[in-house]
Amino acid sequence: MTYPGPPRPAQVSATPLAELADQAGAEQPGSAAEVTGITHDSRAVRPGDLYAALPGARLHGADFVTQAAGLGAAAVLTDPSGAERAAATGLPVLVVDDPRARMGGLAATIYGRPGRDLLQIGITGTSGKTTTAYLVEGGLKTVRSTGLIGTVEMRIGDERIKSERTTPEATDLQALFAVMRERGVDSVVMEVSSHALVLGRVDGCVFDVAVFNNLSPEHMEFHSDMEDYFQAKAQLFTPDRSRLGVVNFDDEYGRRLIKEATVPIVTFSAEGHPDADWRADDVQVGPMDSTFTVIGPKGERITAKSPLPGPFNVANALAAIVALATAGLDPQTAADGVAAVPGVPGRLERVDAGQPYLAVVDYAHKTDAVESVLKALRKVTEGRLHIVLGCGGDRDRTKRSPMGAAMARLADTAVLTSDNPRSEDPLAILATMLQGAASVPAHERGEVVLFEDRAAAIAAAVARAQPGDTVVVAGKGHEQGQDIAGVVRPFDDRQVLREAIQQTQGMNL
Repeated sequence: MTYPGPPRPAQVSATPLAELADQAGAEQPGSAAEVTGITHDSRAVRPGDLYAALPGARLHGADFVTQAAGLGAAAVLTDPSGAERAAATGLPVLVVDDPRARMGGLAATIYGRPGRDLLQIGITGTSGKTTTAYLVEGGLKTVRSTGLIGTVEMRIGDERIKSERTTPEATDLQALFAVMRERGVDSVVMEVSSHALVLGRVDGCVFDVAVFNNLSPEHMEFHSDMEDYFQAKAQLFTPDRSRLGVVNFDDEYGRRLIKEATVPIVTFSAEGHPDADWRADDVQVGPMDSTFTVIGPKGERITAKSPLPGPFNVANALAAIVALATAGLDPQTAADGVAAVPGVPGRLERVDAGQPYLAVVDYAHKTDAVESVLKALRKVTEGRLHIVLGCGGDRDRTKRSPMGAAMARLADTAVLTSDNPRSEDPLAILATMLQGAASVPAHERGEVVLFEDRAAAIAAAVARAQPGDTVVVAGKGHEQGQDIAGVVRPFDDRQVLREAIQQTQGMNL
């Protein structure tokens, strides 16, 4: 069976390999070969492809050159350590010191620089990237044909494609842009992770508008410290990556970025700071949405609504409106499109099975996000607030104790459980979370319970819920699997929560 790989354009003009060698700074291969595609995945090679054999942590892409050659690769791009194995296939080889750093630019060339034909809006920050991207797409849809690339899914018009990561690899991204162009899409909004910036996944892209939401501790298993994390994000706000920046004035790192960015910056403040170019006023936070007025740089007043609850979603909605206005849309049209978004998968997504209390699923999986969600839900909860949450294995361990503490301090019931333990012992992860919960003084702490099994944890929270309460299942959001010891089992928090509610209601009849 042929590995399908990511979407590719139907028509691509051939690019001489010699031209690509010049661009990459590689020695001329002495071959008249022509290239019609590029991939870093040997399984996804199609006839005419340049196969990028990249060095990895455990394996080298050159270990798979025979497979790539067998599938019709026209040539290989690799580093000196992979050159001999690549040459053994008889294919022409482009050798460069850092093939990953060349891959994005080469992909853009091979696919005819498709990004130039798209309005490109990139969203970065720690929290809110997905929500802001969906809200931007909602605004764009009012006047343009849209594409979306992010954590939950990729969309080409109305076609939905499952995402493997927040930001695709450069080879896949440029191919996706080419497919969008081919199908009449003229604008794209995408999430841009710090990994994507460091690893060159957005090489070959220059965003028309880049948005910065916020920065808080996350991905410390990848970044050495917060300074390293900030510098990764700041790369997006340079002339090589974007033309204009839209930055959150309310965030400490945002204010620093405003000073240090090397592209023109437009600022926004959901807290209404008068020094911001755009600000929110008359904010009314409701149980399922919020209304506010946007005041523009010329004093214009725009009626706006966040279709999701919580002050942090006012900030996300304002970021989307300002990004769209900066991209040239009429601000009121942009605000109306944002307000009409029906919701975002796994982001304060309501689960309604007829129960007399609020039940939601949210992706919050870092301390700041957990605190924001709990504070927002507390404002709309008449009774008690119950949260189910775990921490992922093989990821940032420094946030586990603080997340446990946030749950215990801000919820009436904190149900600690497994997330995706991956290769780690779930009980060891829970022990660290419990230490954080136990650090909260007893008079400030809600009930804390542990269930290693996530379904049992959800059932326990539901069993405690009374009319007027709120149950939030956090951490996994839209995800539909649970990774335990390398095996991914089907698990959708929304489905499991709904089934627990239905079972409890059946018992109460």
